[in-house]
Amino acid sequence: MDISGQLIERCRKGDSKAQFELYGLYANAMYNVSRRIISDTMEAEDAMQEAFFKAFDKIHTFRNEVTFGAWLKRIVVNTCIDHLKRKRLLTVSVNDTPELTAIPDNDDYNPESIEEIRVAMEQLPQGYKLVLTLILIDGYEYEEVAEILAIAPSSVRSQFVRAKQKLIAILKNDKKSRGNEIVREIYQGKQE
Repeated sequence: MDISGQLIERCRKGDSKAQFELYGLYANAMYNVSRRIISDTMEAEDAMQEAFFKAFDKIHTFRNEVTFGAWLKRIVVNTCIDHLKRKRLLTVSVNDTPELTAIPDNDDYNPESIEEIRVAMEQLPQGYKLVLTLILIDGYEYEEVAEILAIAPSSVRSQFVRAKQKLIAILKNDKKSRGNEIVREIYQGKQE
């Protein structure tokens, strides 16, 4: 039995030291999962802590059918979604966003860095950010996201398409704005 398996068994017996050790093994990774879903660092940490409490409370239900990390990640994702629902930030109404035109898949826009994408994702409405994160970053399938969010798979697909379109529009707009700033700086430099 591996180290986390031994710790899980000790946690099932109520060993708080084992809980602390298991927390130490998974806290950073689970915080990153939480942070991708919840923008505010303090709220993300609170949701992650809540997820650990839930996991330790329900550890007797863990059956080794998946890795402990995958089981815990699912609890973290669900806890973050519950957190967003409590704050009423999850649902993005189609009427709340401007109409987006279809962007072809062969679009030649390439962001310059991962950081550029991360910053752009922070600008998305929370529901769009959540769907993109669950599918693109966490690797969930449409059907799994539909189950997590308790919506139809077709709604997940349409939210995903709209979220990608909105993200690309943000990235393009940011790039255009930076280009305009550079032109202004060059023009102002010539004026001096």
